[in-house]
Amino acid sequence: MDDKGGAGSAAPREHPSRRALAGEVHARPYEVLEAPLRASHLAVLHEPGWEEGDRQGDPERDHLARLLAQHGAEPPGDGAIQISRDLGAARLRYERHTEFSTYTIYRFDPFDDPFATTALDPIPADWLRTIPGELIAAVHVAVETEARSPDSLAALFSGNALVGNRVGGNCAEIWTDFRLHADGFGRLLVRNLSLSRGQTGRLLQRLLEIETYRLLALMAFPLARRAVADITALDSAIAGIIDSLADANQSGNDRELLDRLTGLAAQAERLDSATAFRLSAARAYHAIVDQRIAELRGERIAGFQTVTEFMERRLAPAMKTCETATERHANLASRIARTSGLLRTRVDIALEERNTLLLKSMNRRAQMQLRLQETVEALSVAAVSYYLVALVADAARGLHAAGLPIDSDIVALVSLPIILGGVALGLHRLRRALTGREGDS
Repeated sequence: MDDKGGAGSAAPREHPSRRALAGEVHARPYEVLEAPLRASHLAVLHEPGWEEGDRQGDPERDHLARLLAQHGAEPPGDGAIQISRDLGAARLRYERHTEFSTYTIYRFDPFDDPFATTALDPIPADWLRTIPGELIAAVHVAVETEARSPDSLAALFSGNALVGNRVGGNCAEIWTDFRLHADGFGRLLVRNLSLSRGQTGRLLQRLLEIETYRLLALMAFPLARRAVADITALDSAIAGIIDSLADANQSGNDRELLDRLTGLAAQAERLDSATAFRLSAARAYHAIVDQRIAELRGERIAGFQTVTEFMERRLAPAMKTCETATERHANLASRIARTSGLLRTRVDIALEERNTLLLKSMNRRAQMQLRLQETVEALSVAAVSYYLVALVADAARGLHAAGLPIDSDIVALVSLPIILGGVALGLHRLRRALTGREGDS
């Protein structure tokens, strides 16, 4: 019988992550929006210990659920990283990221002054103040269709110098001053010329991401400046060690140099541990900012600085400082490794010289022992021969006393060379036998 269940029924066993990975590209869809609208965007850094598996409960989710319950909206599900809920007069969009979360509130009622009232007004102030975490980015956005005069634009941004672009193939204009105003929020005005609802949502999402990731990237800047100062001090200390290694007159202080170098290596590792994550995150966030700006397809408005130019003049130098800190730390680690190699080589050479002197000393002692042994051997031949001659003489005197015509002195004289030769030959063979056994072992 033919299997008519379709291709899916014949598919192999799924990887456990397949469906989650397939849905990842749709995890944070843009909103479908239409002018006029206002939005307020908050980016909040997570508190320590919020990483998956480390936190007890989820204070952020619980806080969000309380607001949704007040408006009869569905609470966020377990593990939700993005939700969008209507709250009557406003709409809330929440997104959770690795080290921060964003809250974006939209209002769709008409307005004359974009920033006189904001999208946050319908949200309880107590709830806003008690959002878990630390605020890192906050901006009010307004999207309208009416044109404004230069004076009207300047008034909306407190007379600050404006940054403006046409974007999306001349479908919209964006205006901002990249400054915090009296309420602690930045301001962004979008004039919709011919954007569709989907394009409006995508444009707003990109602009909010530029503001959020710009500030997240800049978090590394103060850390990078402090790190550069610390690296400079460590470089100077390593230069001192290298000077000591290069000075032939300063020998014998290897232990002191090794202790100093070990301490510097520990400081360098501690510095790397304190800065590596933030500096690498800055690179990633800066790349996202550059990508989002490129996606705007910005075109110049005569007389105004563009967003691209502003970022190149203000954000890019700070990111260069972060890159410099990373590069200098890598160079510092390399210098420490090379200096350690030089010091190790110097120690090895000194050790070889000491070993050579020790071997020479041992050789001299062995030669002295050999000479002493030969001297003792000669004395041993004389002593043994003396006693043997004395025994022969005693034996001859005994035989003479017994009546034999034997002169003991003559017997001793005749036996002397025989006994000397025999003792010397016997000791020589004994030494050879012992030496041979030691060689075999």
